[in-house]
This record gives sequence, C-alpha cells and structure tokens, in this order.
Amino acid sequence: MSALLRQIPSNIPQDIRKIRIENSHLTELPRGSFENVSALEYLWLNFNNITVMHIKSLEYLPALKELRLQGNKLSSVPWTAFQDTPALKILDLKHNRLDVLPEHALRYLPNLTYLDLSSNQLTVISRDVFYSWPVYQRSQRAEGQIEAFSNAVLALHDNPWICDCRLRGFVQFIKSVGPPIILMNSYLTCSSPKFRAGKFFHEVELNSCMKPLTSALDTNLTVPVGLNVTLTCFVQASPSPAIWWTYALKLLRAFNVSNEPISEETIRSELLIPAARPADAGNYTCMAANFLGNTSVAITLHVETPWASTTSPDWGPIAPAEPGAHVEVRIAKQTVYGITLEWFAVAAAAAEPGETWYTLLVGRYDAAQKDAIYIGPGVNTYSVTDLLPATKYEVCVAVRNQAPRKGQCVVFVTGSDVSQMEQREKLIHIVVIVCAMVLAVPAGMYACTAEARPGCLIRCPCAYLRCRRGGQAQTAGSKESTLDSLPAGSEDGLCRPEGGRGARRPPAHEEPGKSRPPHRNSADLY
Repeated sequence: MSALLRQIPSNIPQDIRKIRIENSHLTELPRGSFENVSALEYLWLNFNNITVMHIKSLEYLPALKELRLQGNKLSSVPWTAFQDTPALKILDLKHNRLDVLPEHALRYLPNLTYLDLSSNQLTVISRDVFYSWPVYQRSQRAEGQIEAFSNAVLALHDNPWICDCRLRGFVQFIKSVGPPIILMNSYLTCSSPKFRAGKFFHEVELNSCMKPLTSALDTNLTVPVGLNVTLTCFVQASPSPAIWWTYALKLLRAFNVSNEPISEETIRSELLIPAARPADAGNYTCMAANFLGNTSVAITLHVETPWASTTSPDWGPIAPAEPGAHVEVRIAKQTVYGITLEWFAVAAAAAEPGETWYTLLVGRYDAAQKDAIYIGPGVNTYSVTDLLPATKYEVCVAVRNQAPRKGQCVVFVTGSDVSQMEQREKLIHIVVIVCAMVLAVPAGMYACTAEARPGCLIRCPCAYLRCRRGGQAQTAGSKESTLDSLPAGSEDGLCRPEGGRGARRPPAHEEPGKSRPPHRNSADLY
C-alpha cells in the first residue's frame, strides 16, 4: 500500500496466491508481468496510474479468479487478453476512462460472475456485446428448463449515456434482462440529448436510426434591399445530425446560424442575413450529416433595389429632401485600401432611428458616377474596402435615397502602397552609400602617403615648420580643399629638397630602371 513502485516486482515468490498493490505509481502492465507467479488467484491493482495494459500482460495466469483495476486511467482494455484467464470470476474496472465496449468484449469471460463497468465514459453500447456473452447465451438456451446457474452481477450505472437511436438495442436489453444476469443498479439514466437528460431507461422509447432528410418551405426568395432576411430549412434525422450552411462553396460563420429542435427527430436551422444587399444574392445551401449519410437543400435569394444605383455627376437630388433630415458623417478608421464610416442621424421631422434607411454613395472624387449602397435600419457603420491606394475618393451618406446635403460628404485620400520590404531595401541602399563615403577618406589618404618616398620621412621634422607656415598662408587664401589635390599636396609639401622651397627632387637621384608611379586620385581607387 502506497509503495513507490513503478513496475511489478520480478522477485515475487512462485507460490504467491494473492497480490495487492494499491496507491502506487504503476503506469502500465507489460507483457509477462506475472510469468513467475502462475499460482496467482487474486490480483488487486486499485488506485494506481495504469494507462496501458498489454495484450499478453495476463499470460501464465490460468488460475486467476479475481482482477481488480478500480481507480486507474485505462481508456481501453485488450479484451482478448482474458483468453489467458479462463477461471476469472470477478472483473472490477469501475472509475476508469473506458469509452468503448467492442462487441467481442465479453466473449472470453465465460465464467464471470461479477463485472463492474460503472463510473466510466461509456456513451453508446451495442446489445450484441451482451448477446455474445457466454453467460447470457447459456441462460437463453436453458430458458424454461430446471437448471441451476450462478448469477452474474452487472454494474453499468454512472456513465454518460447518449439516449438516441444508437442506444435503442441496449435499452431494450436493459429492460428485458433478468436472472441469471442481475443489474447492480437497474435505474440507468440518460445524459443527452438535452430533452432526455435525467430520464431513466425504462421511461424512454427510442426509434430506429434514420439518414438526414432536409427540406425548406420556400426555396426561392425575393426581398427588397436592406431587409433582414432569415433563411430556414428543416432537417429530420436520427441521431441528431451536424448542420451547416454554405454560400458559393464557402462555409458560413456559425454565429449567424441557429439550430433549434422542434421535435424528437426534427431540427429547424435558420441563417440570418442582416440588411440584405445585392451582393448577398445567390444560392445558399443547408447541409446535414450523421453516421448514416448526408443530404442538402438549396435556397435561392434575390435582392431587389427599389431605386437607382447611380447618381448624376453633380450629386443632384434623387428625391425631395425631407425638411430637417441631416446625417453627420465621420471616418472611424482608414487603411491603405479602405475606410470605416460612422454616421448619426439628426432629423427633427425624420422617422424614428430604428426605421431610417440610408444611402451610401462611394466613388473617386473626379468620377462622373458614384456607386450606391443601401443600408437598412439600425445600422450606423459601414466599411468600404478594395479601394485603390494613393487615390482621392468621396463618400456621402444620405437619408433613404435623398441627395446628400452639405456636410454629409467626406473627401479622403487612400494611403501609399509601399510595402515594408521596399522601405527596408531603401534603408539598406542608404546605409551602403554612407558607408562607402566614410570608407573612402582613409583609403584615399593611405594611397596618397604610399606614393611618398622613404627619404621624405627623414626630412619630415624639418619640413613640418615650412609646411605649417605654407599651410597657414594657403588657408588664409582658400579654406576649401579637395580630395583629389591631396596626393599632389603631400608630395610637394613633404618631399621638397632642402635647397629650395619650390624645387622638386632632380630626376638624376631616381633609381635607374624604376619608373615613377603614375599620379592617382581618389576616383581611381574605385
């Protein structure tokens, strides 16, 4: 108990008949875990962390009578492993995470008298699981005969059962089961669907499963622009199907779709289209699917515009303006390709705000005609996208289809479409040019001094004073010098002969066979 064991000990004596390891750190039962204790009859491994059980973990245990694995983390069990335990009578698997029970699960447990599967995650079970159980088959063959059978206790309570058509056969089995099979708790309850949650199995009547069948009262709708439209389809299926809407082969957003069950097998699905525009016209498809198949129904929507969609170049009146009707417009957000507008109606004699329609006129500032967008009641914001960058536009908002008044139009210019990569490239070019200019100065000075002869270095201390005096005089005359004049200045100022200020070294002193290097300026370096 509470031992820090991470695996089954290998030094267990061979004649041990009962092992109990609980509240430990076992995480798996590997193959041949008990191959050295073939006399084992009772194995308790409750409240560990066992998540994996090898298909040959119970090998060499022909005498095992009781296996308890309560309170572990098993999500599945290799049921064929019980072929190695033909004498097993008690199997306790409660408080695990089992969510599936295959049809052959009980086939290899012919002598079982107690099976506890309570408090797991079982949702749907086929009745064939129990029809193939040897204990049940023996009871059916011996029905009406006087023969003694040991009872088999079955615990299936506290599981989240889904009471739909898939559980129909299992519910019928639970209702009809009797000795020698005894339910520990015969009041099994439904967890879903919602309208059956909390009901007992003996209170529900489940129908057969059915492939989805979709229908619509009206498959061709025509509505005026700006009206809120609700498209409705009805889906009949069992079990409850998944329902979604598509438009132009695109899945529509779920928050515009509402599904409501109106009967046990019928669901009403509604798609809301607020303030319908001409762009919303087209075919909408309501689709439904369950494990038996899928089906769909298409609804065609037409949106009519009750007034003209363009205006005259001078924005002339479309209809007589209502006295006192005015709309204040402002730009809430602007991007390179569009803007978001907000407006507020200020009209003393106008209709109620919840009943006011608006006309949005959008176009280039110099365009002869502008596009008209009709906005339904209750909407006071709209985003215009797909505009050209660096272009001047004009947007006006008017009440209904009236001509916009002064102050109801906004003129704006979209941003420049300069990508971040282009800006980065420009910055790199500038940096390269600046670096080249900075590096050019020391490189030019090095080239100039390299042309001077070594003999100049001997006379440099003496020539320094003369150069300084000459430099001051030259500076007084002109304070500007060029880089190209530096080589000549260096040669004339540093390498003057001692006998004269302006004389150069005579050609006779030059080494024979060595030509004088040509004069180079900074431009030659590049």
